[in-house]
Formats: sequence, structure tokens, C-alpha cells
Amino acid sequence: MDACETLDRIAGDPELDGRLVHSAVIAAREERFADPVTPLHPDVEARLRSRGTERLWRHQAAAIDLLRAGENVVVATGTASGKSLCYQVPIVESVVSGERDTALLVFPTKALAQDQLRSIRSWLVPGLKAVTYDGDTATDDRTWARRNANVVLTNPEMLHVGILPSHKRWATFLMRLRYVVVDELHTLRGIFGSHTSHVLRRLLRVCDHYGSRPSFCFASATIGNPGDLASSLCGQPVHEITGRRVTALRARPRLLAATPPRRGHRRAHVGERGDRRAPQPVRRRRSPDARVHAQPARCRAGRAARPALSLAHLTRPGRQGRRVPCRLPRP
Repeated sequence: MDACETLDRIAGDPELDGRLVHSAVIAAREERFADPVTPLHPDVEARLRSRGTERLWRHQAAAIDLLRAGENVVVATGTASGKSLCYQVPIVESVVSGERDTALLVFPTKALAQDQLRSIRSWLVPGLKAVTYDGDTATDDRTWARRNANVVLTNPEMLHVGILPSHKRWATFLMRLRYVVVDELHTLRGIFGSHTSHVLRRLLRVCDHYGSRPSFCFASATIGNPGDLASSLCGQPVHEITGRRVTALRARPRLLAATPPRRGHRRAHVGERGDRRAPQPVRRRRSPDARVHAQPARCRAGRAARPALSLAHLTRPGRQGRRVPCRLPRP
């Protein structure tokens, strides 16, 4: 069952009767393929075909050409448009060609780094030594990564506290650094984005010290100004490739819009799928004397919270009929 059949079944669901306000079928677009200016290495082309990729999309070919030329690029296209191939292909081609270049991939979370690590290792390229370098990496694995790895996947914090302060240990890796990949660009905003910008500029100063000039490849979801954001992060001009010019849609997408259920109505439970009755209103009963009979809440220490005290509890009779403050009772 494909996505279109699934949406058709959802549209015909009796539970959506009266709530489905719009249904439209968007016409499919023609595929837009392109080839790099310089043909890919034959081994890389064979591995792409074995992974089910016969030809590259236009935005992928454009990004590969720019990275090969040593330029900075930001790819801001839709979900599942193949942004990972934009930087994986140049990295794999560099290893297959026998060059000793290195690549540094920066992801905002460890989970994304682990996912990309599996994707890069799935190329099964001899000589491609990809590892993650984060807070969970063991000491022996860190030592091996510094001495042998040519593709390192990390996060901005680990780059700041684990790699750059010990740049002398990473001298060989940084001297050969050719590609720096920054994924999830749209998340690098505000304070986090400002800190990441300082870390990337610090990385460039260290690379300049060792005589390397890496190219940046930023990957982002579709945002309004990917080029300006990427340029402000690295402090260099960045070529912009957006999804307005390319598309990876080959099937006819279906658009559905439904109104949410009214507030105060209960949706059918998972176990009630066979009994599709109309939603029943939720009735909540509350005693009119709920405030009077309410039990005192408990604090974090587990003790009962002190009940509210009136003026009579806070004072005691004094001279000349006046009331004077008294000590509060211990809880």
C-alpha cells in the first residue's frame, strides 16, 4: 500500500464524516535529473546504482560540483529529497580516488550522528573509516579516532570541548580537512546558533593554522533565508540551493484537511475500533464544597502542605484587647 492509497482510506473513514473540509490531488511534477560537470568515479557510480540511485537530482549534482570546486554550499530542500547524498558522494569519491582528505560532520544530537554513521558505513568502501566522537565514546576509541579516522561525526559541544582544545592531537586530521558538514541548519538559531557560529569560526582559525581550507556543506529544511543564515554561521560566502528550483516528487500527492473534534468530546478508544459510535461528551462532576473538603497538597519532601491560616491563627489576645503576633505552629 502506497501513501496515496493510505490517504484514500483515511478520507473514506466514517469517523471523518462531516469533518473533512478539503480534499485535493496535486498533479505530479516531471523529474529533474542532472549530471555533475565532471563524471563521478566509476566505483562511486556503481555503488550508487547498487543503492537504487540511477541518476542524481539536480540539486544533488549542483551541490557536488560546488563542493568539488572548494566552495561553500547550503542545501535547503524538502524532507526525503536526498540531502545526505550531497555530501556523502564527495566524501566517498575522495576515499575511492585514494586521496587522504578528511571530513568532519557536525550534528545537533547524538541520535542524528548515529543514524548518519550507519548510512555512511553502508557504502562499504574500503579505507572509509567513519566514527562518532561524542561524550559516549570510550577513551581507547577516541585515541583510535584521532590517529586513524578520516570521517568524524560529532556535535557542536564536543567540537568545542573535546576537539578544538586538543587540536595538537588532531593535527593530522585538521591538516587534511576538506569537508565540514553542518546538518539541521534551521535549528542553529538564537543562543545555540550564536555559540555554534563562534565554534565554527574557531575551527576555521585552527584549520588556517595547519594550512587547510575546508568547504562547508550546510543541510537544512526549507526556510526563508538559508544562505544568509549559513553565511552568518561560518563568516564566508555560501552558495544557496533551495527546493524552489528542484523537486523529488514523482507520485501524485494527496492533500487532506479535517477539522479537529470539538472540545469536550472523547475520541474512540483503541479497543473500541469495532464500535464506531458518535463521540460522547465528557461529564466532569465537582462538588460545590470542593474547596472546603479538598485535601491539602503535599510538598516535594512528602510532608503535607501547611493549611491556610487566618488572622486569628497568626495573632493572640494581648493587652487592652489588642491582638499581637504569635509563633506559627510547626508543620
